[in-house]
Amino acid sequence: MKFSDGFKFSSTKNSLFGYGCDTSVGFVGNDEMNATAKLRSGCATMCDRRQAMYFRRVGKQSKNNRCSGLGCCTASVPDGMNLNYIVVEKHTYALDFNPCSVAFAVATDAMPTIKPQFLSENVDYFKKLQLPMVYDWSIIGVGDCETARSSKAGKDFICKGNSECLNVTRGYRCQCNPGFEGNPYLHDCHDIDECSNQLYNPCKHPAECINTNGSYVCLCPKGYSDISADAKNTLCSPSTNQSQYKLAVGLSVTLGSILLFILGYWIYKLIKRRQKEQNSSLLLSYKKPLITLVRIESLDKEAVGRSIRELAEGKIVAVKKPKKLEESEIMELINEIAILSQINHRNIVKLLGCCLETEVPLLVSEFIPNGTLFHHIHYPSEEFPITWKMRLQIASDSAGALAYLHCSSSIPIFHRDIKSSNILLDEKYRGKLSDFGTSRLVGTDQTHVTTRVMGTRGYFDPEYIQTHQFTEKSDVYSFGVVLVELLTGQKAIRAISEQDRSLTAWFLSHMENSRLLDIIDSQVLKENCNKEEFHTIATLAKRCLSSDGKRRPSIKEVSLEIEAVLSLHLPQINEPGTPTEPDEVFVTEAFKGSFNDCGSSSSTFNLESKP
Repeated sequence: MKFSDGFKFSSTKNSLFGYGCDTSVGFVGNDEMNATAKLRSGCATMCDRRQAMYFRRVGKQSKNNRCSGLGCCTASVPDGMNLNYIVVEKHTYALDFNPCSVAFAVATDAMPTIKPQFLSENVDYFKKLQLPMVYDWSIIGVGDCETARSSKAGKDFICKGNSECLNVTRGYRCQCNPGFEGNPYLHDCHDIDECSNQLYNPCKHPAECINTNGSYVCLCPKGYSDISADAKNTLCSPSTNQSQYKLAVGLSVTLGSILLFILGYWIYKLIKRRQKEQNSSLLLSYKKPLITLVRIESLDKEAVGRSIRELAEGKIVAVKKPKKLEESEIMELINEIAILSQINHRNIVKLLGCCLETEVPLLVSEFIPNGTLFHHIHYPSEEFPITWKMRLQIASDSAGALAYLHCSSSIPIFHRDIKSSNILLDEKYRGKLSDFGTSRLVGTDQTHVTTRVMGTRGYFDPEYIQTHQFTEKSDVYSFGVVLVELLTGQKAIRAISEQDRSLTAWFLSHMENSRLLDIIDSQVLKENCNKEEFHTIATLAKRCLSSDGKRRPSIKEVSLEIEAVLSLHLPQINEPGTPTEPDEVFVTEAFKGSFNDCGSSSSTFNLESKP
């Protein structure tokens, strides 16, 4: 391949490409500064018969189309070379298994687009292949560099800044200085930032590359010294005291880690001891709670982390502890222990004791086997559905327990988190109130002012949200939501449109439109119960859900009205031959006498459990 004169073949933008087995390819040209001096540059490929057969089978002669010398090779163009022609030399011993080879000059950027083909079968591919090349400009017909600079005070000289002028045949050309790049005919050549490409960092680690105008230098970091004389090929070696420095740092870090571990373990033990003391002092700060202290040895150690454990004597109990080691949760648990220790009612979960030997206090209470009312209402079992009579009984049990808290305990107690998931069902499916973590002891005729709203979304008293004053009527409102759950089988927050998400609003709208039967739980409707009972309980729930707390009934009145409906499903006590049921008798006897709200005397309203 020969090239015409008059064009400068770019030495920076082009490359030589050779393809084939055991082939040498090369550039032949003359030095543009000395037309008589010949310049050569080239490369060679290598492959044996086995590799050639492999290339023939797979249809390519290099992996990933990269020329590494195996079947193909590349060579750069010498700077200042006027390219005349390309030569290809084939070694004779490869002719029998790979007779063809090819070489061509091509723009370096276009090389990845060439698709390797096996030459002996695809010669036409290379014959038709058209490849781009890059030529440098030359200024023809204006003399050499000196003439161009001097003519008319250099007005005709077009080489811009950071470039040099090179004399060529019949003129001159412009070329950016080493370390600069750009088009010297249009604008000043700009600096090449050799340090910007970290993938091809010119400095050897650990030397740091510093870019300079037109060049760069390599500097050794602190603790190293340069043992080379070339700023671009810096060799960094640790200083004489570097090894001792590293040893001292290593020993310091090791000893520091050991001391830090010992100190941390000591602080951990100290904090744990103080937490135990704090648990005891916080618990005893209440008015002498009547509790049993349980030693950690009494609990099944293999059951740590579970909510149900077994005491040493074989009794199944429930063990409650905070989920997180946060003061608020610990305080809620201690508050629950203090509240439960002063309560003795058969429809309230009984506290058996507490353990203060752990990092956080543990509450040990009786185990209630049949789960929560929430689960039985919203995930009913076909084998054992909750009937209307059972729902009335659970509502009566819960209302009676809440009335006991408000009226018959030594100090009135507001539960503050009444909801169906806090009503547990025992082995007889009787209701028991639980979870007194947010409950509060208050004086008679007092309200409880809070800085933040406590409770569960869907059960909030709207008056409490506005005033932050929690009263016994706030518990009544939450209990009204539970009554609506028992009637409709719907959750307090319904997973439907935003307009009907609130169970309370949805229920009240149906009551106003006299469409109660449209929303009664289908499971209950199947029992063919007296529809008047539904209306009675629904009307009671509507009164509980009044936005004005003063218009709501007391929990004592609520309990009496539920008991009146429940009595319709119970055998008459005075009926001849009818066996009495102690549970039902207890409920009815509990409300004999006064129908007033809670009084100052607990004797007028006694719901303590009986043996």
